[in-house]
Amino acid sequence: MSTKATKTPSRFGYASGLACRECGQACDLGAQSACAECFGPLEVSYDLPPLTRASIEAGPQTIWRYASLLPVPPDIAATPNTEPGCTRLVRADNLARALGMRALWVKDERGNPTHSFKDRVVAVALAAAVEMGFTVLACPSTGNLANAVAAAAARAGIRSIVLVPADLEQQKILGTAIYGGTLVTVDGSYDDVNRLACELADEHEDWAFVNVNVRPYYAEGSKTIGYEIAEDLGWRLPRQVVVPVAAGAKLVKIDNAFREFVALGLFPDADVTVYGAQASGCAPVSAAFAAGHDVVQPVRPDTIAKSLAIGNPADGPYVLDVVRRTGGAVADAPDAEIVDAIGLLAATEGIFGETAVGVTIAVLRRLLAAGQIDPDEETVIINSGDGLKTLNAVAGVASVPEPIRATMAEFTRVYEARR
Repeated sequence: MSTKATKTPSRFGYASGLACRECGQACDLGAQSACAECFGPLEVSYDLPPLTRASIEAGPQTIWRYASLLPVPPDIAATPNTEPGCTRLVRADNLARALGMRALWVKDERGNPTHSFKDRVVAVALAAAVEMGFTVLACPSTGNLANAVAAAAARAGIRSIVLVPADLEQQKILGTAIYGGTLVTVDGSYDDVNRLACELADEHEDWAFVNVNVRPYYAEGSKTIGYEIAEDLGWRLPRQVVVPVAAGAKLVKIDNAFREFVALGLFPDADVTVYGAQASGCAPVSAAFAAGHDVVQPVRPDTIAKSLAIGNPADGPYVLDVVRRTGGAVADAPDAEIVDAIGLLAATEGIFGETAVGVTIAVLRRLLAAGQIDPDEETVIINSGDGLKTLNAVAGVASVPEPIRATMAEFTRVYEARR
């Protein structure tokens, strides 16, 4: 949401206020996420400055090259932060051939500091939280966010408090604990953890829960994925993009980024069809899309794709708005297909992605089979994080062979048997 600049940047850059997505009510920038009039979700509004491709390209090789489009201080690049962004856009010709597609790209978010896209959203939330005087960075998480919050707080020299479901992948739990903050495991689902976090945010006014009381700022970080896709393609947009859906903000903000670049005159149009991907064991948005509903009914997650296991997605209705407006769809795939898709990406492109990319590729396959996505149009898919964080999901298919004796005869026997 933006207009042309009418002022110089403030401590929140060119962000001018917050506005309700439902009723449009405007309010001042601050630590709030719900409208006082209708309780709808708030998002950041801007008075954007003139920008050129050259001015963006002259920026740092981090998300701060887009600082003018984010609610962060103008000098944010000089402050201690994890400096996420500028991840690879990989042309996936081998995977494209396997799927029967003409042109396919993978936006590979493993290159971020804690190996997922969550470093982007946390960096923006942290910058805003510091400006608002918060002394603790906190979150409820399905794993990747926990890693990102703990790391960003350590880098900034402030405390972190992270709450996660106790049955989370061990790699993600250890990957949070190593940063030395307060880690709490909760016996329950992510939605249970999120409810507890909301209660804690009400009780502790100096705790910034990145996806609760400073959520409007946090969500803006996902726009940088969309900005980078456009820049990496040579200042143009793909015709199709497939995005994994958990809470849904990433999909919504990527679409927002495309439209912002068009509004700024950086390229002529944003004719991109947007698709959402969910695991069948947690597919409330997919179910609403298939039924033609505008309301997303909560579900209890039961899937190996724990990073997407949010049964009551906050941005679910807005995901539906985006995919319907662009002519896309939201679909889902079962766990067995998710695991197979992780292996396919690894075997064809040398990219070991976590379960969320397995969901994305498995859904892409289903959309292709159903004729809902055009195999001849240039397509980008998002790999949200690193497969090393979700090793258990592939343990059954990536088996380790028994050792052999160090002899040529033994090697030949095994090699010939596996050819």
